[in-house]
Amino acid sequence: MTELDLKNFKWTRQPKEYSVSCDKIEIITEPHTDLWQRTYYHFRNDNAPLFQTESEEKYFSFTVRTEFESKSRFDQCGIVMYLDSENWLKASVEYENGSFQHLGSVVTNNGYSDWATTEISSEVRSMWYRLSRREDDYLIECSEDGVTFKQMRVCHMWQGGGRVSFGFYACSPEDSSFKATFKEMRLSECLWRPHDGQKPDENYE
Repeated sequence: MTELDLKNFKWTRQPKEYSVSCDKIEIITEPHTDLWQRTYYHFRNDNAPLFQTESEEKYFSFTVRTEFESKSRFDQCGIVMYLDSENWLKASVEYENGSFQHLGSVVTNNGYSDWATTEISSEVRSMWYRLSRREDDYLIECSEDGVTFKQMRVCHMWQGGGRVSFGFYACSPEDSSFKATFKEMRLSECLWRPHDGQKPDENYE
């Protein structure tokens, strides 16, 4: 497992306020920034800042710790793999109110987003994420201590078989702003092991 050099990251969209040091980055979100495509109410927004690196490796795991001072509805920050405006995935804690927030993930394939969530306490202010790749299939995990990771989602990315860009993002879909911090970023061999259960169908190619 190796520490990632932030010099190898670049902005897909650069925020107005941010700071980058050798071991962490802070983003101050701007109002009305988001990542979402079409599903449910046909809304589309594709203007959240993204700080990403690239890889052609078919098997790897990317881990990052997030800390957030979110306080308004839909404030969010987390991990992202953004290929283009209609093909990407993200995982984050999205603030809802003083009682709870949503720990969830969004997968967008060919211009349509989904959203899978579970409610957690609004007192949670830090979360680890791990994104693992096995060719064009992906695993998203989360952890509150950076040691024990729990599965959030397994998904297939239709455009995710070649060179991919991945990193992190932060945004405030409504009229708000907050500070998001990302640190302890690591890249390692794939920690998502091959499936040891049912064998693939004989006709699988």
